[in-house]
Amino acid sequence: MAWGRSRRAAVEEDKSWGRSLWETLKTIFWALLIAGLFRTLLFQPFFIPSGSMKDTLLIGDFLFVNKMSYGYSYASCPSIPLGAIGLDIGADDFCGWAQGRGRLWGGEPQRGDVVVFRHPVTGQDFIKRLIGMPGDRIQMRDGRLVINDEPVEVVPAGTFVDEDAPGGAPREAARFRETLPGGVTHDILDLGTTPQDNTGVFTVPAGSYFMMGDNRDNSMDSRFAQSAGGVGFVPAENLIGRADRVIFSSAGASMLFFWTWRPDRFFYPID
Repeated sequence: MAWGRSRRAAVEEDKSWGRSLWETLKTIFWALLIAGLFRTLLFQPFFIPSGSMKDTLLIGDFLFVNKMSYGYSYASCPSIPLGAIGLDIGADDFCGWAQGRGRLWGGEPQRGDVVVFRHPVTGQDFIKRLIGMPGDRIQMRDGRLVINDEPVEVVPAGTFVDEDAPGGAPREAARFRETLPGGVTHDILDLGTTPQDNTGVFTVPAGSYFMMGDNRDNSMDSRFAQSAGGVGFVPAENLIGRADRVIFSSAGASMLFFWTWRPDRFFYPID
């Protein structure tokens, strides 16, 4: 009789363990589904990996991209390139939405927005400032931005000390305050005379935008052709969303290194 009770207890224990495992798997499934929907439809996390947007954005800044700003396209769906194992999970795999099908809902971006977008060729996510609207003529003359034949207003704004410049030593850069047509003002950096200080005229085609980094002498942006490592003109369907605020920032190699946190940049508004 005691053996029978032990047998039944063991069976009940196995059933209980099985139910617990099933509940855990369901919880994980729903958590991943909700997180996936949140990332696809609402906000996408983004770490700043380079200095092309200094001093507006610093390496190590963490922000959420507002995907509702411009509506949705194939670029709104997650894309996970896993080149090391020869696997590339694209937007069509997640959402069944192929490139070339346009956008749904949302408003038009505005000149001066800080935008995350998908590179038209590589599919990599970039963050730059939207400078040129469809039909605009964009040019650089002696380091000055010219839009539709009118130089934009710039005024000196002191000096920026770049603590994580290439080479490891701090580097000073002249900082200016630039005002775009429409009234958006933001800082730009000038590292000196570079080839990109003088360009030809870029006429932005319909349905596309012209992007530039605020660190004007250290940004591979729309001034450079895609074949030369730049982004060229960015189609509207490649926009992912607008960056409005830095949530967290760390100057170290890991978020766990609390002594490298930048508390003054927590919830910092992006101009």
